[in-house]
Parts: sequence; C-alpha cells; structure tokens
Amino acid sequence: MSRFIGSIIRAIPGTSLHAIRQFSADPVGVQNRLLISMLKRAADTEWGRRYNFNQISRSEDAVSTYLDAVPIHSYDDYEEDVRRIREGHPDIIWPGRFYDFAVSSGTVSKGKIIPISPETMKKNMRFSLGSAINYSATSGQAGFWFGRFLSLPGQMHPDEKYPGNFIGEVSGLQARYAPTIIAKYYQAVPNDILFIGNWEKKLDAVVEHVAKMDIRAIATVPTWAMILFTRLIDHVNDKGDRKVNSIAEIWPNLQTIFTGGVALSSYRRVLMDQIGKPSVALLETYGASEGYFSFQDDPDRPDMLLHLDNGVHYQFVRMDEFNKPGARRYTIGEVETDIRYALYVSTVSGLWSFPVHDVVKFTQLYPHRIVVAGRTSEMIDKYGEAVFADEARKTLEYACAKFGYAVVDYHVAPSPPDVDRMPAHQWLVEFDTPPADLDTMSSVMDEYLQEINRHYMIRREAQAFGPPQIVSLPPGTYFKWLKKTKTRVSAQSKVPRMSEERQIADSVLETAGIAAS
Repeated sequence: MSRFIGSIIRAIPGTSLHAIRQFSADPVGVQNRLLISMLKRAADTEWGRRYNFNQISRSEDAVSTYLDAVPIHSYDDYEEDVRRIREGHPDIIWPGRFYDFAVSSGTVSKGKIIPISPETMKKNMRFSLGSAINYSATSGQAGFWFGRFLSLPGQMHPDEKYPGNFIGEVSGLQARYAPTIIAKYYQAVPNDILFIGNWEKKLDAVVEHVAKMDIRAIATVPTWAMILFTRLIDHVNDKGDRKVNSIAEIWPNLQTIFTGGVALSSYRRVLMDQIGKPSVALLETYGASEGYFSFQDDPDRPDMLLHLDNGVHYQFVRMDEFNKPGARRYTIGEVETDIRYALYVSTVSGLWSFPVHDVVKFTQLYPHRIVVAGRTSEMIDKYGEAVFADEARKTLEYACAKFGYAVVDYHVAPSPPDVDRMPAHQWLVEFDTPPADLDTMSSVMDEYLQEINRHYMIRREAQAFGPPQIVSLPPGTYFKWLKKTKTRVSAQSKVPRMSEERQIADSVLETAGIAAS
C-alpha cells in the first residue's frame, strides 16, 4: 500500500517533486542558472547597477565573475536601504516593492530587519508543501493529508511605523501566504488565535481550540512542542472527561511532526515519550529569515537534503578561514564533506552574498545533504580547545543516552573566575529528570569530547582547564529566562547554545536562583 500511495503522488504533475529531482540530478547547473536568472532580474535595481549585474550575467563564467565582483555584505551594508524599502521605495535591492519584513530572532542578528519579497514567500510555501509531499511519496504515508494541520508560527503584525507593511517573525509572515484551501480546510487554528500577541495566552487558546480536533500533522519548534504537549495533556485531564498520559490518546491519528528552529536530535526522546506513539515521524527542516534551505527527506537519516532551487544561491566559507581577509567563497560544486562552513546566501529578496550566521557540514554530495553545526558565534575557544556547538550537542546527547536522561534546554559558557578552582566549561542544563550523579556524567562527557575533538584533548592533557562543570537547573528555568529577557516570547525564541562570555550564563543562574560558582 505504501508503495502504491507513493507512486500515485510521484505521478501527480506539477508537484514540487519535479524540482527536487532536477536539483538532485544537476546541483551545479541548477544553482548556476538560478544565480544568472537572479542577476538578470535585478539588473535594473540600484544594487544591480552598482555591481553591473547585467554584464556579470552575460559573462562566460557568471558565477566566478559574480564572486569576484560582489563582496560579502554585512547587515550594516543594508541598513539604510532597508529603511528606504520600508518607506515604500521600489527597485533598490530587488525589483518592485516589499511589504513583508522579518525581524531576525537569531542570537547574532537580534533586531535586524530582513526585507522578504513576495517571490520568496511563494517559494517558501512551495518548499513547505514540497517537503510534506516528498515525505508522502517516499514513505507512502498520506494519512496526515486527511485531517487537520496544527502550526505554531511566530508573531506578525502591521508595521505601525510604515502603514501597509507587515513585520514580525518569518513563520508568522509566511502564514499570510497560505493558500485559501489550506487556511480554510486544513489549518487547525484560525489566524485570530495564531497571532495573539502574548505567547502564553496564545498557547492556552490553541490548546482550548484543538483539544478535540483530529490533528494529523504539526509544524513547530521542538522546545515549544514540549510545552504545548504538557499543557494539552493537563488541559484534557483538568476537564475531567477522561484521564490521559500521552498525546496519542488525544490525537490518535497524529502521523507527522515537522520541526525547525533548533536541532531536533536533542529533543526527540522527550517528544516521543510525550507522544506515546512510536509510528509518529519527526522530520526536521532548516530555514531562517533569509530563506528556507533544507529538509529531512529520509526519516531514517539525521541529515537534511539541501534545497538548491528555492530562490537561494549558496556560498560557503570554511570556518578555518572565517573572518580572514580575502577568504574564499565555495559554491555547491566545490564543497567537501565533514568540513564546517559558514553559510552565505544570495536570494530572490535581493540579499547578495549575505551572512546567515549559521555553520553547516555536508554529510553527502550528489545529492547534497547537510547538518547544521551551530552558529558562527557559538564556539568556545577560551583555552585553545575550539569546541563547536554541534560537538557540545553531540556530547550532551551521548551522555544522556548512556544514562537515560533527556534535555529540555542548555547553555555552555566558561566557568566564573575562581582562584581556588581550575577553569572549565560550565554546562547549564535543564533536564527532564535531574541526574543523580553529575560527577559521573561530567566524566563521560569529558571523555567523549576528547574523542571527537583533538584540540580539546590536547588542552585537557595540558591541564589548561578542567572537566565539564554541570549545573542542573530547576524545571522551567529557560522558559522563565526567555520571558524575563525577551520583549516578546514566541515560536522563534530560543536559547543561545554557547558563548565565550558570561552574560547569558549569569542571567540564567540568577533566574534559577542559583549563585554563580
């Protein structure tokens, strides 16, 4: 039956599967043609004339010519133009006017406003539908199309400063572009609930609305899914009609959960315990304000297929060359597996060689699959150990799997200065159940980090710093911290994983009522 369903879906003309097959078969050609078409489209804009896009697009090797002529741009290079674009000036970075503006929620780019073109919005919608269609085609699972779909997008509201525009988080803005048939017949929660300004009131309203629905698919951030599921179970039990212990008892037809925002692997065990139904598929996607980039095309693999035809041309800078003058930008045909790259994009929203501030690693080429290895700012190299965010995540996952624990959230920073104690990495971890023996867990994490990170091993052998200092935080600490430190908590609010400074760590400890030590 699964093969039959998959064959029917694959045979439907005009689906996003055709684009996926094309870029998988010809990744370099698709990316090159995409950049050339973007340069031609933007040739008569202010930025197009500045860099002579018309001439670049007609050159013999347009991609190389583009990389030579157009430098990497920071947000500072865009800030004044973004103000003009919000005022309604057209044809500055991309043809036409912009009406949607994403406020980036990333730890590096807090408060930065990214213009999003209607074309990007349409492509992102196609990306989301395509990832769902691809899963149905490859798995033969189509049941989630015949019930309701629950999403928890971020905040979006009219731009008070510039009437006629909308501003907010990209997932909220994207909800405006949902096809009518999906919004009316498939979307579980109406927009008047989805865009309630207060996040906790919104969660309560969502729970009240969907408790008795036939929810078959969910799209959300893993951290918020845990909170939603807890509140839903409590809500059903408080009503007194019945007592439940799992989401599967409330939504027995739940089949698929699409996640994004943070790495799924850290939360998979907790979510599956809450769901109580092993057959539910958890599928990871990766996107940002700048565009939607990759999706998990195979539930049995932890990596994601990089979408090469979604209005985004990718460029990559090796992290060992990051921030060095004249660092080379690699294109999709030049990357290698198991190398950390900082990600830069040129998009159909007029971002030209723009930093996403994420680090990715290729796990496979042809087709190109990636994992997200953290943020460019999320690395601790205080003592020459160069520990990246993906290594920290893997270490914590390894130790938790060994002892049977699960993590709600965490942050890693250098320990506070102490003349009587060797410096170390301090791990502020909110567990689902606090471990009984933190010292043993620390030893396991220390050994694992030495196995996967040679720099860490060498510095530990030289006694440059001590083993991990684990602080077990009370339940709900990070949610309280987000509410205390964010102007508005939403679906895209997330905890920074690592920092070489102590500001976040000290603030989290203060929230938890624990003295820094």
